[in-house]
Amino acid sequence: MEFCLDLSYRRWVSAPDAETGVAFTLQTIAAADRAGLHSVWLSEDPDGWDAFAVLGTAARQTERIRLGPGVTSPSLRHPVLMAMSVTTLDWLSGGRAFLGLGRGQPEWYDRGLGMPVNRPLAALEETIQLLRQWWQPPHVAHGTGERFPVQSWALGFGPLQPTVPIYLAAIGPKAVALAARLADGLLTPDFISETYLEQTLLPALHAELCAHGRDPAQFPVFLRTAITITNDPEPVLAQRKRMFALLATLPGMDRGLVVPGYDVPALIAQLRRVMRTEEALARGSGFVTYRKLADFAAAERLIPTDFIAQLSYVGTVSEIRSRLARLAALGVTHVFLSALAEPDPAAYAELTAALQP
Repeated sequence: MEFCLDLSYRRWVSAPDAETGVAFTLQTIAAADRAGLHSVWLSEDPDGWDAFAVLGTAARQTERIRLGPGVTSPSLRHPVLMAMSVTTLDWLSGGRAFLGLGRGQPEWYDRGLGMPVNRPLAALEETIQLLRQWWQPPHVAHGTGERFPVQSWALGFGPLQPTVPIYLAAIGPKAVALAARLADGLLTPDFISETYLEQTLLPALHAELCAHGRDPAQFPVFLRTAITITNDPEPVLAQRKRMFALLATLPGMDRGLVVPGYDVPALIAQLRRVMRTEEALARGSGFVTYRKLADFAAAERLIPTDFIAQLSYVGTVSEIRSRLARLAALGVTHVFLSALAEPDPAAYAELTAALQP
C-alpha cells in the first residue's frame, strides 16, 4: 500500500498572510517528496487556486513524488488546455505528472457560471480520448463528440512520459465502468464506507476490468482517507462532520454511504434541509457561497459521532493500521494522509512506516 497527500487551497485562506500559506504548501510537498510518498493531489474547483500553477512550482522543488490535480474537470478546463497543462507539468517535473479527472458539480457550471453541461460522463470519455491522441505522436487530436468536436488540432509537443496516467474519480456504476474501460486507475471520494467498497464498488470494478481484458491487480485504486493520527479523536471528528455535511449532501455523493445500523437517506435528507442544499444548487453556488448558507452547527448535531468515525480514518496508529490492512485485502492500493502540522520529512516517513499494513 502506498501513501498520498491531499491538499486544498483552504490552508491559504486560514493563513495569517500569503507568504505563510504558500510556504506551508510548498514545504509540505517537498517534505512528502523526501519522505517517499507516492503522490500529491491538489484540489481544483472553480472557487480556489489554479492547481497546475502550484504543481509547476512544486515540480522544480521535488525529485520523485508524482504530481497532479485531484481532480480537475472538462467543464473547468477544455481538453486542449488540460493536455497543455499536464504536458507542461510533465516537462517541469521530469516526467512525474498524472491527471486526476472528474465530472465536477454540473450545477456550478450550468447555473452558476453559465456554461452548458450536457452528459458529463460523455464529456469525460471524449476528454480522455482526445488527451490520449494529443499525448502521443504526432500530437494531433480529432474528435466527433457533441461536447468537444475537435477538428484535427495539433500541439507542438507532448509529455515526457510515454503514457501519462489518468485516474478517474468515480463512485457510481457508469463512472466505474468508464474508469475500467479507459482510465489507468480509480479515485474514490472521501467518506465512502468500507461496506460499499467491499459489497458494491470493488466487485463492480473488478468485473468491468475483467470484461475488458484488464488485470484488476494492475489497476490502482486510490481511496481518499484523510488519515489523522491522534489519541483524542473528538475534535477531529467534529471537523469531519462539517466536511461530511458539505460534501455528502451534494447530488450522488451519498451513494457510497452504506453504514449498517443507520438510516442514511433520512440523515442526508435532514442535512440537506439545515445545509440549504437545494437553495445552493438552484443558485449554482460553489463551496464559498454554500458555506455561508449552511448551518454547520445544526448539521454537526445531526451527525452521530460513531457514524462519522466509521467513515473516517482518525485514531491511533494501531487502529488505523488494522483498518488499512482490511482495505489492502479488498484491493485498495493507495490511501491519503492529512497534512501534518509541520512539513517535516522525518515525521512523514515515520508515519507511513508505522501505518504500513
